[in-house]
Amino acid sequence: MLFQIFDAFKPRLHDSNSKVNQEALEAMHKMIPVLKDNLSPVINMLIPAIVDNNLNSKNPGIYAAATNVIQALCQHLDTSLLLQPFCTKAQFLSGKAKQDLTEKLA
Repeated sequence: MLFQIFDAFKPRLHDSNSKVNQEALEAMHKMIPVLKDNLSPVINMLIPAIVDNNLNSKNPGIYAAATNVIQALCQHLDTSLLLQPFCTKAQFLSGKAKQDLTEKLA
């Protein structure tokens, strides 16, 4: 069930419409404290959707929302669940996104 929900939700996290993208990130930020470690089965699917394009976005609202989501993941999930997906993404990112994710890893 969780996979079906997030399979449908994931494309909104990098929607070409910036308002839809930002709303999806803000909704994700609200879901994380509720779902917590129950997100573990879908975390490898979510992190790329959250990080790709959003942490390097020139839109300040999208960037802030993505940063808030990453912060909420770090606060509410077991950090061992985040280590591998964050490391994998950090290897292939550039610019501000790489710096932000590397700081979270540290």
